[in-house]
Amino acid sequence: MPATPPPRKRRKEARPAELLAAALTQFVDKGYAATRLEDVARQAGVSKGTLYLYFDNKEALFKAVVQDGIVPVLAEGETIAAGHAGDSFTLLERLLDTWWSRIGNTAYAGIPKLIIAEAGNFPEIAAFYYEQVISRGRALVIAALRRGIEHGEFRPVDVKTTTDVILAPILMLLVWRHSPGGCRMADGDPRLYLRTHLDLVCRGLTRPAHPVRV
Repeated sequence: MPATPPPRKRRKEARPAELLAAALTQFVDKGYAATRLEDVARQAGVSKGTLYLYFDNKEALFKAVVQDGIVPVLAEGETIAAGHAGDSFTLLERLLDTWWSRIGNTAYAGIPKLIIAEAGNFPEIAAFYYEQVISRGRALVIAALRRGIEHGEFRPVDVKTTTDVILAPILMLLVWRHSPGGCRMADGDPRLYLRTHLDLVCRGLTRPAHPVRV
């Protein structure tokens, strides 16, 4: 049997993951501006100096949180889309299910609210988030809509505008779930919310059997 690594080595290898987990909690709970690196280090159980061995500054730490936890889910969605052989609405459902289970129902769901709240003061992190997350997420939905239109499953629509209309209620769900008190969605079931939203999207996109005369 291979020798068990000494505890000190295992601890060192675990530190980046522990720091990213602590950083995610701090960013979601406090926002970008109020998050302090010493608090991240303390929560992770290391010194602030140790944190600097892995991340140069708070911006680098935030980018690492996004790249470690969110970007791989988008890559997974791109793989799903590339290999999907069924109808286009089912593709949209699969993409949303993957996003919800890996992002929407986790602490990462608090990141969009942070970006909305602090983009004006920290345009560099907003630009990074747009390029790495928003742009790729929109591209997935745009491609699924174009696929549905080309296959005759969806009626012709302006795909970019429709993509924004599809994504806006989902973004609002995240904001509600990470807002205090009266801003929170009262007694809402997020799964029911998403199913209802998808049902409305499906009915809005599907070609009518008999075109409506205007």
